[in-house]
Amino acid sequence: MPRFRTSSHERSEFNNGKHRFEHWYRDNTVYFITAKCRDGYPAFQSHEAKLIFFDRFDHYANEFGYVPWVTTLLDNHYHSLGFLRIGENLGKMMQRLHGSVSKLVNDLLPERRLPFFRNGNLNDYFDGCIPDPLQCRRAYKYTLTQCSRHKICGNYPDYPFTHVRIDLERGIARALELKAFLYDVHYPRYGPKR
Repeated sequence: MPRFRTSSHERSEFNNGKHRFEHWYRDNTVYFITAKCRDGYPAFQSHEAKLIFFDRFDHYANEFGYVPWVTTLLDNHYHSLGFLRIGENLGKMMQRLHGSVSKLVNDLLPERRLPFFRNGNLNDYFDGCIPDPLQCRRAYKYTLTQCSRHKICGNYPDYPFTHVRIDLERGIARALELKAFLYDVHYPRYGPKR
């Protein structure tokens, strides 16, 4: 079985009847990753800010072995679906990605935004291990269609900040070969046991 561990900033397992938020570090896994700028601020509104994001994203994805299948960036958030061979690399990749993007994009903004990425629960990003091909198809389509969902443009090929690097069916076939879905870990976050 691949290496697997979790981390959380919360000490107790449950908070107000809900399971605490955790980052999962699991080898050989298809991940969905998303983050939003604090307070929904449109920090990536400019073309230059979007170019900075993708420059840093591509750099750190390559450095830490994350293979993005599809990634989209809007004015205040991004989504990415891809494969990560070494789960422990996720935290380091996200720390460096968010740190460098925050610094470089803040240099363009009229006022500094710190923290740059953060929601109300002190989480800088959400990561989800994809449990099966059905959920993979849903996450891929969700990421691919963000520009039309947000009424930026009607078709993703016309939006320069949706990057498709791996065809969905090719990615799923490879993930099945590598046993990269979450079949072997059962957790309420992903529904009932299979």
